Amino acid sequence: MPTEQDKSLLTIQNLIHTIRGKQVIIDRDLASLYNVETKRLNEQVKRNSERFPEDFMFQLSDEEFNDWKSQFATSNTITMGLRKRPFAFTECGIAMLSSVLHSNTAIQVNINIMRTFVALRQSIAANSNILYRLDSIEVRQMEIKSRQDKTDGLINEIFDSINKVKLPEQGIFYDGQVYEAYTFIADLIRSADTRIILIDNYIDDTVLTLMEKRKNDVSVSIYTNIITRNLQLDITRHDAQYPPISIQIYRNSHDRFLIIDNSVYHIGASIKDLGKKLFGFSLMKSLKASDIIENL
Repeated sequence: MPTEQDKSLLTIQNLIHTIRGKQVIIDRDLASLYNVETKRLNEQVKRNSERFPEDFMFQLSDEEFNDWKSQFATSNTITMGLRKRPFAFTECGIAMLSSVLHSNTAIQVNINIMRTFVALRQSIAANSNILYRLDSIEVRQMEIKSRQDKTDGLINEIFDSINKVKLPEQGIFYDGQVYEAYTFIADLIRSADTRIILIDNYIDDTVLTLMEKRKNDVSVSIYTNIITRNLQLDITRHDAQYPPISIQIYRNSHDRFLIIDNSVYHIGASIKDLGKKLFGFSLMKSLKASDIIENL
């Protein structure tokens, strides 16, 4: 006998579509789950547009829109009144929605959606026959994505065989250089081979998203001043999908430090505020990572 949660997960699973090789949910379906108007959901996203890059959310093209509507040709209620091309949210974009839709309903719905995405991946991995149930459009898109992944893998192997680009040891970012600062920290995280330790009094879900760029076998430990209820929910969702992150309360640090393997970087601003104000960074060559770790 299926439970209410099982029924909820099945309902969400039926709303997941494959577009551009990505599993997504359309904005109007999300709005229905959150019990808000589609217009209000998109307004909240627009107000926080910096949190929703293209790999988090994108608007369907005319061709994609027509293909999507054709899947529901037998049901006028699904596409009734749809004239404007809808927005599609990927799994990362849906996870980000919890930071802009401040309601208990949104939090609970997001938890169920994350569980559905995880369950769907496990189901596909366990039973490859499910691929034959996908419609022809989704099959073609997955084949294209598979070929692209193989190509990307070969390219990554080539670049990995080349000497790594030496990261800058010190520098400064000015107010508004959000992308440059984000890219720098992301490159640092990617460069880690064994561990990442962040000491930062104020973190949020954007820091967790950054840590997703690490190698699979790299451990992450974060020491911060406070763990709010919303942050704990974000951590739980993150750990359900990615290798867990260790987060501990630590209130004896004034500055921010990022330890990459055995190298210690002093960061002049909280990671969550990258590029919002002028700040500097520097590699502390004379300082060993163990000197800090032993005193935490």
